[in-house]
Amino acid sequence: MARRTKDPLPDDFEEHILDTDIKQEMESSFLEYAYSVIYSRALPDARDGLKPVQRRILYTMNDMSLRPDRGHVKSARVVGEVMGRLHPHGDGAIYDALVRLAQPWSMRLPMIDGHGNFGSPDDSPAAMRYTECRMAPPAVAMTASIDEDTVDFRPNYDSRELEPVVLPSAIPNLVVNGTTGIAVGMATNMAPHNLVEVVQALRHLITHPDASLTDLMRFIPGPDLPTGGKIVGLDGIRDAYETGRGSFRMRATARVETVGRRKGIVVTELPYGVGTEKVVERIKTLVQSKKLQGIADLKDLTDREKGLRLVIEVKNGFHPEALLEQLYRQTPMEDSFGINNVALVDGQPRTLGLTELLQVFLEHRFDVVRRRSVFRRGKAADRLHLVEGLLIAILDIDEVIQLIRSSDNAAAAKERLMTVFDLSEAQADYILDMPLRRLTRFSRLELEKEQSELQATIEQLDAILADDALLRRVVSDELADVAKTYGTPRRTVLLKSAGTAVVSAAAPLEVADDPCFAYLSSSGLLARSSSDETPGAEGDRTNHDVIVSAVRTTARGEIGVLTSRGRVIKQGVLDLPEIPAGANHPNLQGGFPLSELVSLDPGERALALTSLRTDGPGLALGTRDGVVKRVNPEVLAREEWEVIGLKDGDEVVGAVELTTGEETLCFVTAGGQLLHFGAAAVRPQGRGGGGMAGVKLGAGDRVAFFGALDPASAVVVTASGSSTALPGTEPGAVKVTPFSEYPAKGRATGGVRCHRFLKGEDTLVFAWAGAAPARAAASSGAPVDLPEATGRRDGSGVPGSQPIAACAGPVAVRVEG
Repeated sequence: MARRTKDPLPDDFEEHILDTDIKQEMESSFLEYAYSVIYSRALPDARDGLKPVQRRILYTMNDMSLRPDRGHVKSARVVGEVMGRLHPHGDGAIYDALVRLAQPWSMRLPMIDGHGNFGSPDDSPAAMRYTECRMAPPAVAMTASIDEDTVDFRPNYDSRELEPVVLPSAIPNLVVNGTTGIAVGMATNMAPHNLVEVVQALRHLITHPDASLTDLMRFIPGPDLPTGGKIVGLDGIRDAYETGRGSFRMRATARVETVGRRKGIVVTELPYGVGTEKVVERIKTLVQSKKLQGIADLKDLTDREKGLRLVIEVKNGFHPEALLEQLYRQTPMEDSFGINNVALVDGQPRTLGLTELLQVFLEHRFDVVRRRSVFRRGKAADRLHLVEGLLIAILDIDEVIQLIRSSDNAAAAKERLMTVFDLSEAQADYILDMPLRRLTRFSRLELEKEQSELQATIEQLDAILADDALLRRVVSDELADVAKTYGTPRRTVLLKSAGTAVVSAAAPLEVADDPCFAYLSSSGLLARSSSDETPGAEGDRTNHDVIVSAVRTTARGEIGVLTSRGRVIKQGVLDLPEIPAGANHPNLQGGFPLSELVSLDPGERALALTSLRTDGPGLALGTRDGVVKRVNPEVLAREEWEVIGLKDGDEVVGAVELTTGEETLCFVTAGGQLLHFGAAAVRPQGRGGGGMAGVKLGAGDRVAFFGALDPASAVVVTASGSSTALPGTEPGAVKVTPFSEYPAKGRATGGVRCHRFLKGEDTLVFAWAGAAPARAAASSGAPVDLPEATGRRDGSGVPGSQPIAACAGPVAVRVEG
């Protein structure tokens, strides 16, 4: 291998070695690097609110004509153009900036219309070869009139092309979309705002240049985050608007709903910059470490159609409101946002308050409109000059044509046109360059109309350039058009205080074992009250929603559901939804359907509730075939059991929990017979007992009603009809009789007649006995007025206007028709 030898140094070579202090070299080199990062990469310009890479992306897409009315193109194509022409950095940084400009949860007013997987708050986007993009409508406003000498241009990194120093930016992008960036020794973090509110503040500042911050905050009360949510506490926001630095608290939007058989917390909006996966992971960590209790399940039901929906099911026995407060304190469902308004002003980083931000933007727009007006005036003046030359030529078109034809060359024709018709060089060149067919087609009227329009345009532009007030008015009107075109309603709710807790901090997380009532309604709903106040019948009653049974219990206790098959099914009270305090009883809207809590056989019906007391007089049951039974309270100890042995074809028609054992038991048969006797006449039996004879039935008769009552204040309500008619198809006759009119008879007898049938009637379609009802309800659920109470022997009753289905007393009762 040949060895290379160094060429000898020239004879006149002199060696110069400069000694540089390492400290000075490091300082100067680091300052150059820091300035490059600050000015060319990390911080936005206060005028258009864009970092260099974002500005280059929008400018390149505008040059590529990727407008909203054109088709999408591959994102990789845009990234390649930006990197090759203007941005000498990696494609990853360019694509990340492009993706952020297209994400609606990152930008309050997205600048790029993305097509494909552009990620989510938790996930990264697909590669740029898989996604497509084009300019969004707001991006068109950002680059509008850029070709009218509205902004300065500078050479790109290799001085082969020019790039804009700043975009014209008809939209106050920095305030509307905010920004974030980390430079060397400084950082910026600016919150997004609502475009309509910002434009209102800008227009106010145009007409009132000395407006105070308080005046501007009447239009911009606070940030408007892309993800919505709530902002609690406005003191930090005012500090940020005044000094450029401050912070505020962001809170998720959540509400308590019924989710299946439980209460649940449904989150529909999260704080800005917080994704669902972050919240889910934090909640799971807290639950596993037992730092957060009361959560039964957690489901992320977010999709593209319905948006964000995070469902947190709450265990029975826990207060959802108290759990929500804990979620705010311990998870990212409440987060802080630190405002640091650092932006470049005249190439220097400055911390700006709200007023300064708006003033810098307005000065930029004034300069843009002024330069645009100068450019347009120059264009209009040049065109007017040419039109005036055409008008001169049109007046004697034949002479012009003859002059051109008789000239030796174009230069001679140009000189002769300028001399003969007193035209300028530009006018003569325009006439000579124009094809003859176009020159002859010109109409003098059209040219004169264009001349007058150009003169008017020049006058308007001269007025704008000469009058600063008119210039400011033009900028204000253009801002109003921008707000009308691109504005959207506010998404973020502002709360003045630091947020009033939903429940007191001292409120327990778990439901206390307080006394309450459990209710069963005629429409098959189960619920519990929030107190142990006796339910009343005051106020309006919801159709199809009267209470058939109410028992006193405790929030963590158990109740029994008595069915027509003679079964008692245990049910935890905590599983029942709570009726808020002060609700209109009897009204069980919001209750759980019985079928979701209790498993019933086909044809089986729930009749009543029992408190499962083992120290009381027990239960009293009456069956369809006239059997009565008192159940020993000691047997109420299993999850599910039968309390009466029924014969084939028989079923329980009434069940009641006795309170003293001295109540009066009452049977009413479909044949119009009534029998009542003391409960003491029925000997208590065990769980398997079949009961004893209660009322003696005639052939084909059956029991229509069984219950226990206080004879002193009770009435008997009966309604007659035909057994062959369809249920609810004929009014029948309604009769109300004081209970005291009916003498007591011994058990196992036929009782006494309580209703006399008219012609065409052969059965009672309705029977009830109890405390005097305020009103009844029709089968449609509508209230029905009852007739006045009459004597036992005062006829069969008053014809009813419609079939009765239920009647209401202190506790509304359902009646079977």
